[in-house]
Amino acid sequence: MSGYYSNKLKTLNDLFASSEIRLETDRLIVDRKSYPIVDDVIILLSADQYPDLLKKKLGLNKKKDPVYGNTAARDIQFSFGKEWQKYSDILPEHEEEFNRYFDLIDLESLGNLRVCDLGCGNGRWSYFLKNRCRELILIDFSDSIFVARNNLRDWDGCLFFMGDLTQLPFRQDFADFLFCLGVLHHLPANCLETIRNIRTYAPIFLIYLYYSLDNRPLYFWVLLKIITLFRWTVSKIKNRYFRSGFTWLVGALLYKPLVWTGELFEQWGASKYIPLYESYRGKSSRRIRQDVYDRFFTTIEQRCSRKEIMRLKDTFREVEISPQIPYWHFVCRR
Repeated sequence: MSGYYSNKLKTLNDLFASSEIRLETDRLIVDRKSYPIVDDVIILLSADQYPDLLKKKLGLNKKKDPVYGNTAARDIQFSFGKEWQKYSDILPEHEEEFNRYFDLIDLESLGNLRVCDLGCGNGRWSYFLKNRCRELILIDFSDSIFVARNNLRDWDGCLFFMGDLTQLPFRQDFADFLFCLGVLHHLPANCLETIRNIRTYAPIFLIYLYYSLDNRPLYFWVLLKIITLFRWTVSKIKNRYFRSGFTWLVGALLYKPLVWTGELFEQWGASKYIPLYESYRGKSSRRIRQDVYDRFFTTIEQRCSRKEIMRLKDTFREVEISPQIPYWHFVCRR
């Protein structure tokens, strides 16, 4: 029997709403459907969706095995898998960011709830929730789920799944509260429509989507257009040495100088006019490099305005957008 999940069968049965569930040495059987378990991660993907590290762990030949036909999905798997393997550690500034994202959430209210981290990456946000809720369900489409498992190895209240967040085999309202931060705007489907489509996962969502600079001066938008054209070129380069060097270079020659300029302008109350300053002041070089990787090596980047987000009221009873950075993070309640 898979040891880590031997005391979690009740939770697994509830998630899948199954009539029959059992654990074997290296797999979970749910109503006669078999899900491999690798390093305490339950694999929900079909074999043709397996990323390369998973194939290696399973001893499969990645060159001969069938390849998932969705090119955008493969790119998402590759980029985010590599990102979180390279930037695997939980940094001190992640806690400050966590508090910013969760400013609309009463953390004390999560104590007896099952919480889902959808698109968990290296598990950095769940790390700061692990002692604040009853259970954590971590889900990711890429190899980063193994990084999250390692980062949360000291807490037994987590369940780890590698799966497509738009096609989960779980029951309706499998979680009491769900958060999905910085994920949906990288998907090939419209990010707002995706929120509507997954509304049955939990009664309360916390979401972060890139903003369309709708609260910024016009020159922010012009600079974004220039950067987007540049990103389209470099995102296609998969060489790890190029990516590593690029993140160092852009962090040192673009991000850091803008932060220093913002610090200079702050004495005149004008730092808000300096791009990147609000988000990166006080951040370490490593944290900045991780975001450079995230921004420049993903081919899809959707952006939403505050007005567009508020249209989710056609699906949710309440939509509350935080006025604070990062823009825009918001809560949806059914």
